[in-house]
Parts: sequence; C-alpha cells; structure tokens
Amino acid sequence: MTEGTSTPAAEPASHHAHYLRGVALVLAGGVCLSGGGILLRGIEAADGWQILFYRSLAFFVTLFTYLVLRYRGRVVRPFRAVGWAGVIAALALGVGFVCYVYAMLMTTVANVVFTLAAGPFLAAGLAWLVLRERVRPGSLVAMVAAVAGIGLMFGDGLQTGRWLGNLVALVPPATFAVLVVAFRFRKDIDMVPATCLAGLVSLLIAAWMVEDLSVSSWDLMLSLLLGSVQVGAGFLLITLGARYVPAGEVSLFGLTETILAPLWVGLVIGEVPSLLTLAGGVVVMAAVVGAAASSLRAHAAASPGNGVGRVG
Repeated sequence: MTEGTSTPAAEPASHHAHYLRGVALVLAGGVCLSGGGILLRGIEAADGWQILFYRSLAFFVTLFTYLVLRYRGRVVRPFRAVGWAGVIAALALGVGFVCYVYAMLMTTVANVVFTLAAGPFLAAGLAWLVLRERVRPGSLVAMVAAVAGIGLMFGDGLQTGRWLGNLVALVPPATFAVLVVAFRFRKDIDMVPATCLAGLVSLLIAAWMVEDLSVSSWDLMLSLLLGSVQVGAGFLLITLGARYVPAGEVSLFGLTETILAPLWVGLVIGEVPSLLTLAGGVVVMAAVVGAAASSLRAHAAASPGNGVGRVG
C-alpha cells in the first residue's frame, strides 16, 4: 500500500471524529441559547416587537460579520448556494424567532424550554419522511418520553391559564425541525447564510409590526445581547454542528438549553416552575441524557479500535 492511501479504518475514524466535533458544537450552542430566559426577564419596559427588532438586528449583524470574515468579503456566492432548502429554513427559523420571544413573555421560561423538547420528535419524524434518515431505537424511546413530558406541562398550562403561551411555544421546535432537516438535506453546503437570513426574516416582521423603536439603554443592551450572544452564537454553533450529527440528535443535544435555562432564572430571579412543569422537565432531561449516552455508545462502537463498521 502506497503512502497516503486511506485504509478501511480511516473512514470510520474520520466519521467518528466529525461526529464528536458536531456534538461538541451543538452542546455549546445549547448553552448559549439557555441564556434567553434570564435576559428576557431582565427587560424593563420594551415590548415584544421592540425586543424582536433589536434582537433580530444583532443576530443578523453577528452572523453576517462571521460570513464576511470567513469568505473574506465574498459573501454573495454562499448566500446563493443555500438554494431553496436554505430559503425554507430561513423562513421557518425567522417565524420561530418571533414565537420564541412571545412565548417567553406569555408563560414561564421552564414551560417554553421544556416544550422545545418536541423538537427531537418533530425533527426525526420529518427527517425520516424527507430524507429516510434512520432513527435509532434509543433516540425513539427518548422522543416518546419527551412528548410525555410536554403533555404534563400542557396540563399545567390549562390549570394556570398559560395554555396559549404553551401553544405558541410549540412553534419554535416545529420550525427548528424544518431548519435541521433542511441543513441535513444540503449538508454539503455551508448553511450559515440561511441561518443569517432567518434573522433578516424576523427583523422584517418586527419592523412591520413595531410602533416605536425608542427603548432604554438597558433594554437595548439586553436585546442586543439576545441577538448576538444568546441566539447568534447559539445558532451559529448548532448550524456548524448539524453537518455532522443526525437531525434527531441535533435537537436532543441542543436541549442543554432545556436543562440550564430554568436553572438560571430560578437562581437569579426566583422563577420556580410548578410541580407539573418540574415533573415534565425531569422526564425530558432523563430522555436527553439517555439518548445522548446511547448515541455516544453507538458511535464509539463504530470506531476502528472496536473493529466495528460505521453505525447509522
């Protein structure tokens, strides 16, 4: 065998390394996203459309700046390359951004982030329908458990009168499922431009609806942090990681937000979830941990050191 020729073990090893890199990126993205609740609770007077306008503006500028630096100013071609899949992803995620903020304003942070657990179920189901992407049994069990947890929180919403906020909170995971599947459909293409366009979509919606852009310097700062650090860095990391991780697992690993967001608001401002929400959250977190462990074991078994071929 000549020097530089790939061995049979090289492809599984490369696949496993890419997968682990993708998992790390998605987990980090979830950590960034977990700050949304505490930042929104810190807003003093700005209304939903004002928050959305500045959040979307910061998000768009953050990702556009990244693209300018990455492509050294030649950003037209990457935007064209995303095609119709990128346009669909941008429209879906833009609507999801709007519903996320309003859900946070209409119900508790815990209810919103735990409801995001519907994402794995929707993403995996849509990926199976569109891409014929196999769902591992462990992931399927975790998705069913996550849906059960969502049911408990909807029961809480009916009792407390927050059912509308819980219903609005279902839109972001649905749009996120469309985003993830679109990215997996064109995983050979850089889809960060599509994510960037989602910020433009939500910015245009907010600009159409907002009545007054005058906000305090404090509210402006928090809104800009929401767009640049929380959702900007969060979705950038998830977008990069989604190229290496199956659609259902992207949603599952991204649920580090689900675990951390209620913790931040509980520690800082004392927003304590109800018993039903906590019960649903425990089910969701157990599903996330179980699915993550199962998936990592499967990919470890596929590494060349174990003599097993590539899994899924």
